[in-house]
Amino acid sequence: MAKSVALYGWGVLALLCFAAAPASAQYQPRALNDPPTGEKYHIEAAASFWFPTADIVVASAGGGTLSGLAGTQIDAKRDLALTDQRLTMLDLVLRPARAHKFRFQYIPVDFTQSTTLNRDIVFNGIRYSLGIPVNSTLDWKTFEFGYEYDFVVKNWGFVGFDLQAKYTDVQVSLASPLATEFAHARGPIPAIGGIARYYVVPNISITGEISAFKIPDSIDSRYNAHYIDLDIYGTLNVTNNIGVKGGFRSRDVGYLIKADSGAFTLKGIYFGAVLRY
Repeated sequence: MAKSVALYGWGVLALLCFAAAPASAQYQPRALNDPPTGEKYHIEAAASFWFPTADIVVASAGGGTLSGLAGTQIDAKRDLALTDQRLTMLDLVLRPARAHKFRFQYIPVDFTQSTTLNRDIVFNGIRYSLGIPVNSTLDWKTFEFGYEYDFVVKNWGFVGFDLQAKYTDVQVSLASPLATEFAHARGPIPAIGGIARYYVVPNISITGEISAFKIPDSIDSRYNAHYIDLDIYGTLNVTNNIGVKGGFRSRDVGYLIKADSGAFTLKGIYFGAVLRY
């Protein structure tokens, strides 16, 4: 009996050694110069759903500057019953070399609402009185073109800066039984920013980006503008070609053009998918 048990034990040990040998042969440690999962690509596309809270205030005097009617500071939520909505973000990155990237982003923002005014407001020289039903729309589209250079590129991540040209197109319109008016502002906004990414494990990264631009009041008190965009997110790369991400984004834009002004702040979490080639 003891001899049978001994033979059985040696047989099990031999089987374990045989099974362990192929597994050991299959294991290959990551090369020192091997990029982490998700950093081997030339084209990257991402689509995300953004769930921001909106804080929007606009004022437009329009022809009211001639009649003496100053534009009212209109709070889109309090005065126009604007409600927060899910937005879409689209990103495209072309990377001809590991440290060089050309980036494009498009974020369409469209709010449409109806309400009955709870106070008198003046918009584009027209007075809208208390109790009047008003339909309003806010159409805000942003196109972003940028070049990113990563001056530190390691297997743990990278650090870089980017130069951006953001084209912003904003239109706010009010329609009532008495009048329909709209205010329109658009133009390119240059910006400079920084980006850093760190891989906590070879397929999970944390990234932070910020870009900003400002025209100070000291240049001309009738004109000023600012733009601040903050984005912090984590990415899980299932393979080199597929990943999912989630994060927090804050975008703050403001302008003053003579008697017209606007302040737009969107901030909240988002979730998306990433495809690479």
